Amino acid sequence: MQKIIIIILLFFFQNVAVAEQKNYFLMLKNSKVNVRYGPSFDYPVKFFYKKINLPIKVIDIKENFRRIIDHKKNSGWIHISQLRKANSLIVLEDKILFKNNSKFSKPIIILKKGRLVLIKKCISNWCNIKTDKYRGWVQTDNVWGI
Repeated sequence: MQKIIIIILLFFFQNVAVAEQKNYFLMLKNSKVNVRYGPSFDYPVKFFYKKINLPIKVIDIKENFRRIIDHKKNSGWIHISQLRKANSLIVLEDKILFKNNSKFSKPIIILKKGRLVLIKKCISNWCNIKTDKYRGWVQTDNVWGI
């Protein structure tokens, strides 16, 4: 009886550990990345991305492949070698880039919906970002990637 309880507990904790590994962000490592129908090179290519640093959300894991979803709800499987730690985000609505992390700070530019930016650091609900020649702070509501 004790062995059965231990096996059940091990099974439960294994499933909890796997669930914690899902729903996190990574970004594309290369400027062309294949997205497949399934978690193997045997599956055909569904579509491909042509945007380096694009943030994507991992929703499932199978061996060396990650099932991902992007900000437009496209999904598929990508090999882990094509992904890296996330430090980018996409603006989901027009936002103001501020000089400091306050709404009362000097506005620099307006970031248009769909803009890809690189994150330098985040504090509470603000991120210091860089895009083209601009650097400043943006609020993290209505963004994809963090």
